[in-house]
Amino acid sequence: MHPDEPTPKGHDPLLDVVEPLLPHSSSPETVESQSSGPVKRVLVRLYISHSLSTWNSRMFEFGSVLFLASILPGTLLYASIYALVRSLSAVVLSSWLGSVMDRSNRLKAIRLSIVWQRIPVALSCGCFILLLAPSVSTYITMVLFCAISLLACVEKLAATVNTVAVERDWAIVISDALQCPRQDLNASMRRIDLFCKLLAPVGISLLDALSTRVAIWVVLGINVCCVGVEYLAIAQVYKTVPELERHQGSAADDEDEEVDESNIRTTRHSRGDRVLRYVRSIAAPWQEYISSPVFLASFSLSLLYLTVLSFGTTMVTYLLHTGFSPLEVSCMRIGAVVAELSGTWAAPFIMDRIGPIRSGLWFLNWQFGCLAAAVAGYAFLDDSSQVVAISLIVGVALSRIGLWGFDLSAQFLIQEGVNEHTRARFSSTEMALQNIFELLSFATTIVFPHPEQFKYPVFISYGAIAVAAVFFAA
Repeated sequence: MHPDEPTPKGHDPLLDVVEPLLPHSSSPETVESQSSGPVKRVLVRLYISHSLSTWNSRMFEFGSVLFLASILPGTLLYASIYALVRSLSAVVLSSWLGSVMDRSNRLKAIRLSIVWQRIPVALSCGCFILLLAPSVSTYITMVLFCAISLLACVEKLAATVNTVAVERDWAIVISDALQCPRQDLNASMRRIDLFCKLLAPVGISLLDALSTRVAIWVVLGINVCCVGVEYLAIAQVYKTVPELERHQGSAADDEDEEVDESNIRTTRHSRGDRVLRYVRSIAAPWQEYISSPVFLASFSLSLLYLTVLSFGTTMVTYLLHTGFSPLEVSCMRIGAVVAELSGTWAAPFIMDRIGPIRSGLWFLNWQFGCLAAAVAGYAFLDDSSQVVAISLIVGVALSRIGLWGFDLSAQFLIQEGVNEHTRARFSSTEMALQNIFELLSFATTIVFPHPEQFKYPVFISYGAIAVAAVFFAA
């Protein structure tokens, strides 16, 4: 539109802002459908809701660790326990929550996830403020820390529900209803994740450097202010896309299951039977997950979470030990995120031409190849040299293109291969498995804690990529 032309009636200026995030396709029919105002408005509101949820989750996840380090200095014990408990909650309860989501109204489930993300964050900020008081006793400190850890578990589970609902369920229904390419919509959602992953921690770090108290109040304020916008935006998406209303075709099956469960209850004779049936109910989602035709693709993706080859806490600490400044490490992290974003643009382009299976193989092999020089350096050179560190930095940054390209390829296959009525349960189980591998990655640095031993976690991480490539090829 020419700047001097009047704005057409009904034109939404917000669409111009988010236009780069909207999916694009070379298909004339798809382009025509996407150019209509109502379709764009649905996507805009979906992106707004997802952006606010992801931003707040990333900001609190990173900020809470900073707050603990500032309030309880001199030890990593509290931050380690906090992160461990938070991840364990997802491992234990994600599958159960997925089963509940598959039976629930979509809008009600996602609205509850929004509310239960915000309430724990608000209460946690209150606890952090109390911990800042100069005369807090050790007993009160322990009580508040336990409360913060439990609230973090609730926030983590609610964030998992929101992510599974939007990225693994709503995205499929909306792409089919609006006739926009699913791989492009997935890529747009992933870009939102990556932008939030980069900018939210940077913003809260700058605030924490100025004042921990101010940073806590900012986290609290943003979370409270975003609830209404996010709540209404996702409701408008649900109202505009009738296909999101869950059909009750499986209600009879659910009733049959309830009848079966009631019959089982009446035939129980011992506590052992109750325990056995409880264990079976916990194991059922995992059995379903393993028997799925897309299990190998999902397992390969989950296995990549067993890694220290990312610009996370472990590798950043190692780079600082080898002589890099915090500013240099921050620039490296920005470069890695740029590479990750390029992967989200490359993946839909390549999938359109060679399909998701071959593109997944290409991206995974790219990731494996980019890290080969760094692993060889640790195997044959002095692992404390700058040459090895630089090869690690370059290799990890370039490998992120393959990582996120493979992520989108595998996610597309999983979306195609999982039944609608078990979609949330499958994705929640997958996220639980990812948390397990992430915990194992923490364990590698616990077993090998010294910087001169960092090569062993590197070898384990590289081996995990190799195993993932074998499973995906299978």
